[in-house]
Amino acid sequence: MGGSAPRQDHHLPAETTSFVDRRGELTQGRELLARARLVTLTGPGGVGKTRLAARIAARVRRAFPDGVRYVHLSGLHDPALVPLAAADALGLHDRSAQPPLDALVDQVRDRRLLLVVDNCEHLTDACARLAAALLHGTEGVRILATSRHRLGLTEEHLLEVRPLPVPDPDGDLSAAEGYPALTLFADRAAAVVPGFRLTPANRASVARLCHRLDGLPLAIELAAVRMRVLDVDQLLDRLDDRYRFLTTGSPVALPRHQTLRAAVAWSHDLCTLPEQTVWARLSVLAGTFDLETAEAVCADVPPEGDTRPVTDSGWRGPHPVLPAPRRDAPAALPPPATAPAGTVEASGAPPRPATAPAGTVDASAAQPRPAAAPAGTVALVSSGPGLCTDDVLEAVAGLVDKSVLGREPGPGGARYRLLDTLRQYGLEQLRRVAGQEEAARRRQRDWMARRAETYERDWFGPGQPETVARLRADRDNLRAALDYSLSAPGEALAGLRLAGTLWFHWHACGASREGLYWLDRALTAAPGPTRERARGLWVAGLLAAANRDFPRGHRHATEALALARTLGDDAEAAHAEYVIGVIRLFGDDLPGALRHFETTVARGPVPGRHLSLAGLDQVELACALAYLGEAERAVEVCEEALRLCERHGEQWVRSYVLRILALAHTVRGDLPRAERHAREALRLKLAVHDVIGIALTLDLLASIAAARGSHEQAAVLLGGADRVWADIDTGRWGSHTLNSVRRDTEERAGRALGPEAFERAHLRGRALTLAELAGRELQEPGRPHPAEPAAPPPHDDGTVRLTRRETEVAQLVAEGLANQQIADRLVIARRTAEGHVERILGKLGFSNRSQIAAWVTARRCPNPARIHPPEGTT
Repeated sequence: MGGSAPRQDHHLPAETTSFVDRRGELTQGRELLARARLVTLTGPGGVGKTRLAARIAARVRRAFPDGVRYVHLSGLHDPALVPLAAADALGLHDRSAQPPLDALVDQVRDRRLLLVVDNCEHLTDACARLAAALLHGTEGVRILATSRHRLGLTEEHLLEVRPLPVPDPDGDLSAAEGYPALTLFADRAAAVVPGFRLTPANRASVARLCHRLDGLPLAIELAAVRMRVLDVDQLLDRLDDRYRFLTTGSPVALPRHQTLRAAVAWSHDLCTLPEQTVWARLSVLAGTFDLETAEAVCADVPPEGDTRPVTDSGWRGPHPVLPAPRRDAPAALPPPATAPAGTVEASGAPPRPATAPAGTVDASAAQPRPAAAPAGTVALVSSGPGLCTDDVLEAVAGLVDKSVLGREPGPGGARYRLLDTLRQYGLEQLRRVAGQEEAARRRQRDWMARRAETYERDWFGPGQPETVARLRADRDNLRAALDYSLSAPGEALAGLRLAGTLWFHWHACGASREGLYWLDRALTAAPGPTRERARGLWVAGLLAAANRDFPRGHRHATEALALARTLGDDAEAAHAEYVIGVIRLFGDDLPGALRHFETTVARGPVPGRHLSLAGLDQVELACALAYLGEAERAVEVCEEALRLCERHGEQWVRSYVLRILALAHTVRGDLPRAERHAREALRLKLAVHDVIGIALTLDLLASIAAARGSHEQAAVLLGGADRVWADIDTGRWGSHTLNSVRRDTEERAGRALGPEAFERAHLRGRALTLAELAGRELQEPGRPHPAEPAAPPPHDDGTVRLTRRETEVAQLVAEGLANQQIADRLVIARRTAEGHVERILGKLGFSNRSQIAAWVTARRCPNPARIHPPEGTT
């Protein structure tokens, strides 16, 4: 039973722009964390809570030996998933039968760490429950939260994050550079107008602009980017016009939350119609997204060459255009709590029909389109044939230039992020015409479904590490697609189909608890006797068994098998049979599991069956044979399975085949061969970061070490394995077979070393990181363990060598650091760090950072130049 997880990066987010000094808040935050276990940074949207929390956490990280981890909640909207998001950030892969929050507390009970929980305001109750459980169930865990509202716990200490100080525009401005608001404007303006700086000639205008924006960092940044086309005085004049319109001439200043909305609305007014349309449609996306996703969600026509049939997902024809609101209507004010479908909030105009005829345009749209929309215009598409993918690309580029979209690196290229404040504004625009949000969300769901189908089809192949990384990056959008499907009328079957398609993600990428959550919802919502239900049942059974609920897993799998046979679906029936067999194996029914898998493997290929599960059938058959002492037959089965994996360049199943092959050779007494296969399995598992597979392989390596008399090494390996299992399930699924291997190794090494020496070696193993432990075990037998191995070249001909600095950078990449963090650690410029990473990728012939990380880890040995990349890696 497998389960891998991608190499994670839940450390503090990298800073892509300069941080304007907040010395007072930084000091106060550090002092609060020193005496309180829960500190919440509160303040309005756009005030800089996230950036400040990251800075505070960075300043105190040395006080937390078990690390600082960051929980992103902006793209999460289901309270039930908050404990799973926290466990994911902490690198935990719980497979026990406990409720998620209880399991989380148990796993971090003895750790000293800081958990930064960002954007709690839309999940306040769930975040409060998470914080309360950690505060009451542990002693060394502290929490730094950001929220527009307090969590409401008695243990909570609040730090109000205020807007940046602004000098009196009419006062003495000789020391204006000492005001952070002006410094922020000047810094962001210089990014679009090289050489811009504060001068005696512009200080008063900049001060007045920042004063008008109440010192809110986000509002200042949105204004500063307009320096690309306007000077400071022009900016101020246009903003003053907007504010006079919003306040209908009243001299009373807008409330602070309205100040930000006014700045956002002003920025929206200055966008072109396609940019406004794309902004609105992108607001349905959660977390980060790539350009392909943006095009799929925002375009009205399919990409050239796309021959998929036209559906109701929004591909056919343009969407209606909203008319510009009356100029005397405060468009930037909050809409009513509920507005009639199709109305324009707060406009004095009569309600529009719920839907407008396709292609309808208002009077202003009949004229030549201006570069920017008139103030207050809400346009969901331009007139004519609608947006094509090229229009979306151009609009995304424009929104990045205007600081509406943030751009950050990701697997496969650039990814984009829409800040929560800007997303909410975009949603308000999208909801001004009935059906627009529904259409965008359906397009987003359909795109994620097509992407999931592609990933599933290609899973049994060489691109698994990249697939894992892309799925991780898309996780928030997968959640949004599933939630839409299971909430919108008539979409439940599509949700069940998507949840079932992602079986390999839930099972192989360490997300079994979340997968079971979605499948439970989907199976309840779509009870009909369909192929989607047959698949959903066996996937739910597999995930339930992975979380120790074998009775439930068996019920689901048995029901799936019966339904698949009724439907005549041989592939889904074969999948369900795999689950039934694996439950027998891990339920310690070795003879029953052997008979079961002998039958399924002897049957041969089943049309439509996924090759991963066909390969795992052979793995489980060989496993049962090895544990029952039939080592020769186990070797034969493994060798056949290896040939299947090698034909396809597959890594994940292959690593399990190698582990069972090592087990079979251990039973045969061929320890050198067993150790060689186990090491190769470990290398592959590190490449795909298969945490469960790593733990199982470390158990086996400990058993091999004890069998050849290396009892201290066996004790160290047991300690390391126990540490990895602590993040999964200390009971090893309650399997007598798995626990007997560990117990026998411990008894043998304990007798040879004595209790005290065994305990010291075991503790030494528990203290090692996974990379250190793997580095010790992947070196050649009999060689001393190096204290600080250098990253080796990828070839053994000596023609490619990393410089000393490139070696340092590669090792920091392997630790999961982003470019800015590498630059901070090495005290170099961010561009210099980026250049080093690019040169390393070029020298090694790699395409992404995860390959560097796996390469560094796998080559922590004295003579790494003799070790080639594992077969199947890219």
